[in-house]
Amino acid sequence: MVKKIIQSFLFGLIFSQCIAQNQGITNNWLMGYYGGYGVTKIDFFSGAPVVDSFPIPMEFNHTHSNISDSMGNLLFYTNGYYIADASNDTMQNGSGINPSTYTSYFSDGLGIPQANIILPSPGIPNFYYLIHSTVDKYPGYTCSYDLYYSVIDMNLNGGLGAVTGVKNQILLSDSMNPGKISACRHANGRDWWIMCHRLNSDIFYSFLLSPNGIDGPYFQNMGIIRGYDGGQAVFSHDGSRYAYYHVFDGLEVFDFDRCAGLLSNPQLVNVPLNGGFNVGMAISGNSKVLYVPNVYDVLQYDLTSSNISSTAQIVAVYDSFTSYIGSAPPLQTLFGLAALAPDGKIYISTGNSTVHLHVINQPDSVGLSCDLVQHGLQLPTYAFNTFPNHPNYFLGKIPGSPCDTIPLNTSIDEFPERILKVSPNPTSDEFTIWFSVQDKPGIVEIFDVNGTMVRKDYIVEWSQYKKLNISNLPNGLYFSRMSWNKKIVQVKIIKH
Repeated sequence: MVKKIIQSFLFGLIFSQCIAQNQGITNNWLMGYYGGYGVTKIDFFSGAPVVDSFPIPMEFNHTHSNISDSMGNLLFYTNGYYIADASNDTMQNGSGINPSTYTSYFSDGLGIPQANIILPSPGIPNFYYLIHSTVDKYPGYTCSYDLYYSVIDMNLNGGLGAVTGVKNQILLSDSMNPGKISACRHANGRDWWIMCHRLNSDIFYSFLLSPNGIDGPYFQNMGIIRGYDGGQAVFSHDGSRYAYYHVFDGLEVFDFDRCAGLLSNPQLVNVPLNGGFNVGMAISGNSKVLYVPNVYDVLQYDLTSSNISSTAQIVAVYDSFTSYIGSAPPLQTLFGLAALAPDGKIYISTGNSTVHLHVINQPDSVGLSCDLVQHGLQLPTYAFNTFPNHPNYFLGKIPGSPCDTIPLNTSIDEFPERILKVSPNPTSDEFTIWFSVQDKPGIVEIFDVNGTMVRKDYIVEWSQYKKLNISNLPNGLYFSRMSWNKKIVQVKIIKH
């Protein structure tokens, strides 16, 4: 039996029916501006946030989207004013997006959360859609009048990419709530649903991005009537829920049908009014826990409850800490916008321009065990409520879904699967394994050369890497096996 185990490791095991997706595409976060000592880049590719200054011309306010390649190298990014390529200069034909007086006035980046989002073109490698908007009346602005799309072809300009002739094309002309553009994979695992909201109404607009282009708008009346607002709107990581929040009209949580692109079962959730405009929310990686930064505290809600409001818990209260660099005036580290990161943690901005972010280390856990650490991540530059608007690119199809009409011999993967990677290897203590994202929890086991299991740990769902410490083990050859039910992969580890 031992011999068979060792042989199975040595010859290797492979994933069966694995989710073939790229692991590096969401691993870069950019934030900061020149007057605040420059731009910060947070790189999650190693499994933990690597924070450093990033000398680029672009500045960021609220609006930001980016996408990277399989190894976490930035392909292109935008602040809503223009698009930059991997050389950090303006992408070919990447200037002049979002034409309006407001955009021209805020050349250092638009101050609208989720005002753009980048989506891979279904079935067409190296093509991307940028869905984007601005505010179309300034000063005295109240709404967005146009929702645009532009197409980026990464095959152009020597691989740096370029915006094609399809630029600033109007998807919808209407009075819309600014920003809060969100997207979720269709149940077929290939196409995309895109969502926004009509101003002074209960109307949600949706669009379907498929290999045929963008269809819509479709609309439905659902939930409360919303006036001008800010805040955030997000899909849960598994695509089953959609939440919309701003202090003016409150928090709503809906069920979402990935087949039809329809919302249902709205719940208006009680959030105490604490003041402040730049507040938002985030949903944990297991799609069960919702967090609302509420200026002076952070509220947690259990999305599995039939009465979400009744589950409210305060998991942090502002501790009076102030943040500053050098001789700059200190500012309060309050609680503002939030985002789920590639490391499975949730990061919260301070609502002010500071050099700190708050961190929720265990967001899947209910109550204080979520481990919210105030001002837990320090930045080298000031940042102003800037998080990238990344959808869940890794969300696959719903098995057996009646709306999955894609032929079995048709590939739906925009991203090639990255070969399993481990680093550093050899190692004397810690190493990190990268693997394909799975929609269920997994197990990691470490065996010695005799086939004896010497370590066992768990992999959370939607994770793309696992960090392990073997400093207490003798030097030698080990095999690490990761399994998700019948999906199994293994790597060889050398400890010296």
